[in-house]
Amino acid sequence: MTRKTRTDAEDNRRRILSVARASFASEGLDLPMREIARRVGLGIATVHRHFPSRADLVTAALTEHVAACRADMRAALDDPDPWRALSGVVRRFAEHRLRDRGLNEALFGSHPAAAAFAADRREQARALRRLVDRARAAGVVRDDIGVDDVRVCLAAIASYRLTPRPAAGLHRLVDLLLTGLTADHQLPADQRLPAGTVRTPPVWP
Repeated sequence: MTRKTRTDAEDNRRRILSVARASFASEGLDLPMREIARRVGLGIATVHRHFPSRADLVTAALTEHVAACRADMRAALDDPDPWRALSGVVRRFAEHRLRDRGLNEALFGSHPAAAAFAADRREQARALRRLVDRARAAGVVRDDIGVDDVRVCLAAIASYRLTPRPAAGLHRLVDLLLTGLTADHQLPADQRLPAGTVRTPPVWP
């Protein structure tokens, strides 16, 4: 392989990854590879030479973003303020909903193309449980709140339909959800669920 051929191949790979990251962020991980090839201006065979499968492309496109999320979660676990740590994770999830749909599908969904991130999904789940348990122990969330309740909040955020001006509506939704987690003092005692009760998540549209 000549130097020019190597340079062309490296340039093609960078272009494919750049377009894939932007496309996955805005449209999710189901976007056909043929469409990504069209947007890059390359043949599908060229794309497959660099990334034989969709899973290969998803892994390469999201690896850096997933690593950043891993670091964010470690920082949350190290935060001495239990409420700031938990609410910060929820708010960052919402920001990813606005900017990077593919990342949320990779880390909090079960998309088959994101199989390479299965260990990260398990680690994120364990970390979220620790954050919720710590917040409940500190008394900063209602004593009937468990990790499944927070997952319902994340599901609501993930299913939020983006509008031409989505940020204000989504941020309002997040404020309402977080208020619900901390509103125990507003509920009569006979309306509170026993600690550890698992709610059945609603079916989101």
